[in-house]
Amino acid sequence: MVFMSTFSRITLDPQVMGGKPCIRGLRVTVGTIVGLFSAGRSTAEILKAYPYLEEADMFEALAYAAWRAEEIEVSLASS
Repeated sequence: MVFMSTFSRITLDPQVMGGKPCIRGLRVTVGTIVGLFSAGRSTAEILKAYPYLEEADMFEALAYAAWRAEEIEVSLASS
């Protein structure tokens, strides 16, 4: 079972990008990175556009997105 603490490079801070998952507290969201990959950008292209990121950030963003996609939400029955 994977927990949020597994992701050392993903941060959630209400003061940064409205609390969206970001890379190392920077103003770059996981969604931005995943979106760039889905648009066909390579790791090298993304790192060139965001030189303060590291290759490990890319892989952790993808791992976090995969984890969230598999996360199950259980609705509470109303009484």
